[in-house]
Amino acid sequence: MILSSTPLQDGFYMPAEFEPHHGCLMIWPQRPGSWPFGGHSARAAFTAVATAIADSETLYMLVGKDGMDSARAMLPTSVKIVPMDSDDAWARDVGPTFVMDNKDELRGIDWEFNAWGGDFDGLYTPWDTDDKVANQFCAHLNVPHYNAHPFVLEGGSIHSDGEGTLLVTSTCLLSKGRNPQMTQEEIEQKLMDYLGVEKVLWLPYGIFMDETNEHVDNVCAFVRPAEVVLAWTDDESDPQYLYSKACLDYLNTMTDTKGRPIIVHKLPIPSAPICIHADEVAGFTFAEGEDFRVAGERLAASYVNFYISNGGIILPQFGDANDTVAVSILSSLFPERRIYPIPARDILVGGGNIHCITQQIPKGGVLID
Repeated sequence: MILSSTPLQDGFYMPAEFEPHHGCLMIWPQRPGSWPFGGHSARAAFTAVATAIADSETLYMLVGKDGMDSARAMLPTSVKIVPMDSDDAWARDVGPTFVMDNKDELRGIDWEFNAWGGDFDGLYTPWDTDDKVANQFCAHLNVPHYNAHPFVLEGGSIHSDGEGTLLVTSTCLLSKGRNPQMTQEEIEQKLMDYLGVEKVLWLPYGIFMDETNEHVDNVCAFVRPAEVVLAWTDDESDPQYLYSKACLDYLNTMTDTKGRPIIVHKLPIPSAPICIHADEVAGFTFAEGEDFRVAGERLAASYVNFYISNGGIILPQFGDANDTVAVSILSSLFPERRIYPIPARDILVGGGNIHCITQQIPKGGVLID
């Protein structure tokens, strides 16, 4: 059922990721321009992520017809395989954003998806199959949803504390490839109307070289109300230093919707830039209109791009000295959860990270799956 009202009008809001929830949505990788050498290594990485998440919640994996055999062979039997086509595997950005009310009723939001910039600076074309995923997955779960088209938004560009405060980045939401006809004030009002938030915190930047126009989920995330982790480096020669310092300065002047100052925990980025190798580039098959990769280009690696499951923190690892530092910091911030360190280079090479390939599904109502 497609609803003609807005979540705000109906008393619905976007919960926090750290709250207890029903499950998670992922999409099986198969696009040759994103996943080199037939996606074999990427599928192994996705399987590791899915297995860790399925330890404590329901995991749905959308699988296109060309990937069905490999998904059935590789995924644990606890994963719910859902036949559904998509253009790529970024469940956070193409799946529905879920909202709920104080009676735990669940609804979805179907934003317009245009591959992170459409004809202006989008990363591939066409993207129309991706744009249908949110609608189709809500129908699969029998969850009513709001059609927010033509407003362009991806799930990785927003992060909620569940109490009325939302994190975004200006570089992403004000980019010319999304909603250039709207002012910042108009975009903010749209977020309030659809996510039930009262205050939007506009961080100035994301992660350097993040091709999503710097999604917030790669640079800053709530770990509890009024408390965040922020991607950080002490290396002033690294371009990320100025990005992160600007975000820190901004957060230090802000309060949340309840008037509380924001507590910031610095979470280091990898100690050395992680770049794509020539042998990895050789494995891609790029389609017309698709963004190419170049050997040596810096990848947007960040430990902030973790997923919070009911029982754990699914944490990317890059074979870097700061892998163990990230584990230690997040262990102290989430003592009640198990840390699942997952080698994530094969996801990073595709242009994303663990949070990018997962979309959380809150508790609510009776889900039909």
